Amino acid sequence: MSLQKFILSLDQGTTSSRAIIFDHSGNSISIAQKEFTQIFPKPGWVEHDPSEIWSSQIAVATEAIAKAGITPADIAAIGITNQRETTIVWDRKTGKPVYNAIVWQDRRTAAYCDSLKNNYASIIQKKTGLIIDAYFSASKIKWILDNVNGAREKATRGDLAFGTVDSWLVWNLTGGSVHVTDVTNASRTMLFNIESLDWDEELLQLFEIPKAVLPQVKSSSEQYGLTDGKIAASQIPIAGIAGDQQAALFGQMCIHPGMVKNTYGTGCFMLMNIGDKPTFSQNNLVTTVAWKINNQVNYALEGSIFIGGAVVQWLRDGLKIIGSSNEVENLAQQVTDNGGVYMVPAFSGLGAPHWNQHAKGTIVGITRGTTSAHFARAALESIALQTMEVLKAMEADSGSHIKELRVDGGATVDDLLMQIQADVLKSTVVRPSVTETTAMGAAYLAGLAVGYWNSVEEIEKQWKVERIFQPSDKNVDSIIEGWHKAIKAAKYWAEL
Repeated sequence: MSLQKFILSLDQGTTSSRAIIFDHSGNSISIAQKEFTQIFPKPGWVEHDPSEIWSSQIAVATEAIAKAGITPADIAAIGITNQRETTIVWDRKTGKPVYNAIVWQDRRTAAYCDSLKNNYASIIQKKTGLIIDAYFSASKIKWILDNVNGAREKATRGDLAFGTVDSWLVWNLTGGSVHVTDVTNASRTMLFNIESLDWDEELLQLFEIPKAVLPQVKSSSEQYGLTDGKIAASQIPIAGIAGDQQAALFGQMCIHPGMVKNTYGTGCFMLMNIGDKPTFSQNNLVTTVAWKINNQVNYALEGSIFIGGAVVQWLRDGLKIIGSSNEVENLAQQVTDNGGVYMVPAFSGLGAPHWNQHAKGTIVGITRGTTSAHFARAALESIALQTMEVLKAMEADSGSHIKELRVDGGATVDDLLMQIQADVLKSTVVRPSVTETTAMGAAYLAGLAVGYWNSVEEIEKQWKVERIFQPSDKNVDSIIEGWHKAIKAAKYWAEL
C-alpha cells in the first residue's frame, strides 16, 4: 500500500457531521464539519432528518478531500464512526426513511421500558450487557413500527430496513447494495447477544421486531463494500465501522485491559477495556462490545452521561449567556468557585450510574449574588462531576483505583474543565496531541483492514501526549457533597 495514500474518516455525530483526512502518521490533514437540524417535536422527543444526515455527511467528505488538495483516488479506505443508538428505518425499494431518525437522547419510550424492568431486566442484561432504557434502539424501532402507518406490515414482508447511522451511511454510499452494521453498534440495540455475537431471537420476539429488517453484523475492521461513485465518481473501500465511543477507545489506544478513556461530546462516555470476556457491572454500568478485529473480540464497561458538552450549547442557545461555546471557559474563570450553584443537566433524564429516565434538569443554590459566570462554572463542574460518578462506579466494579484517564472530544480544549476533572477524580487526566480520537479510531480500523497499517502495535507507537493534568491540593469535598444534594433534587422533581 503506497504511503502517499490517505484514510478518510466519516464522523457522524449528534449535532454535526464531520470528515477528517488522516495520513500514515495519524496526523489530520484536513477537517470539514457541518451542523444539522435538531428536531424537538414534543418535550423529551429528539429527532433528526436522515436525509440531512446523509447530505451533510457527503458534503463534508467532499469538502475535506478538496481542502487536503488530494483526489478521491488518493483515499485508501473509508472508516465510519457514528452516534450509536439513533434509529433509522427506511424503505428498501425507495431508500426513503419512513420516519425521522429517533435520536439516542429521545425519551418517548421511557414508560414502555419501565414496564419491562420487573420481568426482563436480568434477562436483558445477561444477553446484551445493557440496562433496560429508552436510550437503546430496540424500543425506538418498535415505536416506529407501531406508530407509522403501514410500517409493521412492510417490515414483516421484509420491505423495510433498520439501521443505526453507520448502516444508513453505508447503504447510501454503496447505492443500497450493502446493509450491514458492526458488532459495536449492534451491541447498542438491546437486541444483540454479546456472547454469541448474533441477533437474539427471544429479544426480537419481546420487542416484536421482524428479523428481516436487521442488518448483517460484521467485524469492526473489514471490507464491507465499495462506494458507488457518490464521492467524485470513485470506488473506495469502506473498511472500518465502530460506534463513536468504541472508536474513541481504539483511537486512544486503550487496547489493554484496565485502560480507560472519557469522551466529552454532546454527552460524556467513559469506557474501560475489560479484555476478551464480558463481565457484568454491579454498579449500573453497561457491558458493550469494544471491537472485533481478526476474529478477536474485546469488551468494555461503559458509563453513559446523556448531557455533557450539550449543557454548554444550552448556555449558548437557551440562556444566551455566551455567544459561542468556546467563551464558556473565560466566563467561568471570572469567579473562583461556583458560589454554591449546582447544575444537574438531566435534560434527557440521568444516565449512568443513576439510570433515572424521569429526572429533570435542575439548578440549585441560586442567590441574589449569582451571576452568569457562576452558571458557566456550574455547567463545567456538572460535566466533571457526572464523569466522577461514572469513574467511581468503574472503580467499584474493577476493585482498583483508576490512576489515569485518557480524554478526548471537543470540550477537552477547556483547560479549566480538565483541571476540575483531575481535582474531583483525584486521578491524572491525559490529553493526547490529537484529540480527534473518535475519527482517528475509525480511520485506524479501516486502515488495518486494507493493509495501510500492518498491526495494532504499529499504530500504538503513534499515540502521543499533549498535556497531563495532575490533581491539585484543592479541597473538593464540599463540591462533591453539594453535587450529591443537587442530584437528589433532580430526582425529587421527577417524582412531582
